[in-house]
Amino acid sequence: MAASDNSSDSTHFGFREVRTDEKAGLVRGVFESVAENYDLMNDLMSGGIHRLWKAAMIDWLMPRKGQHLLDVAGGTGDIAFRFLDAIDGDGKVTVLDINHAMLSVGQDRAIDQGRLAGLEWVNGDAQQLPLPDKSVDAYTIAFGIRNVTDIPRALKEAYRVLKPGGRFLCLEFSKVEAPVLKEFYDFYSFKILPEIGGFVAKDKPSYEYLVESIRQFPDADRFAEMIEQAGFSQVKYRRLSGGIAALHSAWRL
Repeated sequence: MAASDNSSDSTHFGFREVRTDEKAGLVRGVFESVAENYDLMNDLMSGGIHRLWKAAMIDWLMPRKGQHLLDVAGGTGDIAFRFLDAIDGDGKVTVLDINHAMLSVGQDRAIDQGRLAGLEWVNGDAQQLPLPDKSVDAYTIAFGIRNVTDIPRALKEAYRVLKPGGRFLCLEFSKVEAPVLKEFYDFYSFKILPEIGGFVAKDKPSYEYLVESIRQFPDADRFAEMIEQAGFSQVKYRRLSGGIAALHSAWRL
């Protein structure tokens, strides 16, 4: 993980070492490729359980009417729609994604579902949010933080844009702890999933990267430390489905 803007630094792209200034473009290419199959991708990677995890994320957030949510890396609108449904549409969501293709998917879905109010679609970078200081009530990011080049910088940006009393929630794949489940999960992830991705989405390399990026992401304890280092308080997390994913919560006080 690189925390510097020096273009001579290196970072990981899956299991490959790449120049820091190359990673964003490589990640963008992956998500341009998988955008139309994004729900399928998450279904394949989680066995469909990601839908329950996202419901748990909204439940823990406890949205309130009139709130302004910033959903980062949320181009397909999945979290945004759930948030607005929980408050009967009485609020606002700024959906931010670095990838135009993902935003297009979300905007098309919103139109198809007749969602014309309460949504703002922004092409932007989690590491340099185009929002004022202390401007949003809540910040969510689901399955996006591990693809950010400079994670500490993205966490500091999350802290910056949250109002005092604002809530941070991050849902991300994590480290499986149970030995039997880990053995099965590793076999499925490395041997089966890329083949399915190649067959169904015609893009085996992107699925290989996505699997590898999960293994490169810090475990739940280490990520909680990183959230604290960004300035957040009351940092907690819940392991989901034996540690396949983790849901992190924190507050800007």
